[in-house]
Amino acid sequence: MLFNMTTKYIAHSLTETQKIAEQFVLTLNITPSGATVVGLYGDLGAGKTSFTQGVAHALGIQENVVSPTFVIEKIYELFGKRFSHLIHIDAYRIETSNELLHLGWNEIISNPKNLILIEWPERVLDIMPPHIKIQFTHTGNEGREIEIMV
Repeated sequence: MLFNMTTKYIAHSLTETQKIAEQFVLTLNITPSGATVVGLYGDLGAGKTSFTQGVAHALGIQENVVSPTFVIEKIYELFGKRFSHLIHIDAYRIETSNELLHLGWNEIISNPKNLILIEWPERVLDIMPPHIKIQFTHTGNEGREIEIMV
């Protein structure tokens, strides 16, 4: 699976969504200018958290990964990987970007060893750095279209 400028995939199951995520991780490189930030766009239940679970699995995270809707941010430490942290953020409940700034947003995006996956990035677009965009769309019958825009 090769990720170009814009690539679309159809996943018919949780397993397929997670396999796409695992392949996506293989394409990521550390950038010296700051964190690798991935914005996960899509409706409720479209597959954003399932994709994040696939990324976490590919990075060797053993714990159960769930959307941090109520805690906003969950940080997973990575050992012996290209990245030192996977940071999973759910901005759904954030009312203003200042809330994310209070969680140390500027610090985490400045570290090139951080991989940040943020659900509902459209709620904080005014402070989002240039990022990889992934759009999740329901296609019916449990299918999802996953469009990766690098």
